[in-house]
Parts: sequence; structure tokens; C-alpha cells
Amino acid sequence: MPLEELDEQYLEWLYSQVAPVKVSARTRTYWKLFHQMYKTIFVALAPHDENRIADGRDLRYEFLAEREDLQGDLDWMRSPCSMLELFIILARQLSFEMDDPVDVWFWHLMETLDLVQFNDRKYNSHAEEEIERTLDRVIWRNYEPNGQGGLFPLRNPTRDQRKVELWYQLNAYLLEQF
Repeated sequence: MPLEELDEQYLEWLYSQVAPVKVSARTRTYWKLFHQMYKTIFVALAPHDENRIADGRDLRYEFLAEREDLQGDLDWMRSPCSMLELFIILARQLSFEMDDPVDVWFWHLMETLDLVQFNDRKYNSHAEEEIERTLDRVIWRNYEPNGQGGLFPLRNPTRDQRKVELWYQLNAYLLEQF
């Protein structure tokens, strides 16, 4: 199977993890945003954030296990973790910790970064640039020391969140917020 087709099927599978695939109203779909997030690579800057990369890549194994008719190309399996994969993995962790559905936490993360506004109807070149700036801010940790502007903003952080691995940011956020 050509890699482009494998990518498209995988993107649809990722989408199905957090949103209904069979919706026709463009105000309720996010294919363009998800595609951009899938094409944006997560970079591990803090120690141990490479564990999130490994978790993101594990989604590919799960996808292939569900689709026995497909085989993943070794290079595809080893390709960098996307921001979409990262968000889904973080949402799964939040779901596990709080016993809420994964999609609820995924959309919570999207709201935290104000990405939920960019449905397919509102997606245009301006939206694409804004999404890129937002994702870059998260990737390169160009948010406030308290996490404001990132995925897990805190009111009373004990450390500069730009230097804290995402796993610990997530847990500090849960402890403070819930």
C-alpha cells in the first residue's frame, strides 16, 4: 500500500478515536485541523518527553493490530510522532487518571489552546498560520513559566513548566485543577 494511502487511513483512525467520522456539517468537523496537526512533528525538548514520542508511535501498532489487512512500512512506523498523536496520547492519560472518556479530554486540550474554533468551515490560510503558531508555541515551549499558553496551565506552579516533562505537567495540572 502506498504510504500516502496508509497515512490517510491512519489519520481517519486517529480522528475516530476522538470524534465521529461520519459527520457532514463542516461546522462540526475538524479534518483540516487534524491533518495539520498530523503533519506537525512533536519535538522532545524536556528530559523524558521522548517517552511521549514512543507512546505516540505505539498508536500505529494499535492501528495496524485493528486492521489486519494492512502492514506498516518500517520507515512509517519509525517516523516522528505527530502533534495529533501526542494530543491523543495525553488525552488517554488524562482519561485513565480521571476516568472520563478520551474524547472529552482531547477536546479539553484543544480548548485550552483555543484550537477548537478551527473547524473545517473556519479553516483558511489565516487559521492555518494561527494553528502553526499555537503548535509551535507548545513544541518549542514558548509559553509562560506557569504553563499559560501551553497544554497544562497552572495557577501555582512550583517549577518553570517550560522545563518540566509533559507527564509531570499533566499530573500537576490534574492535582491543581481537579
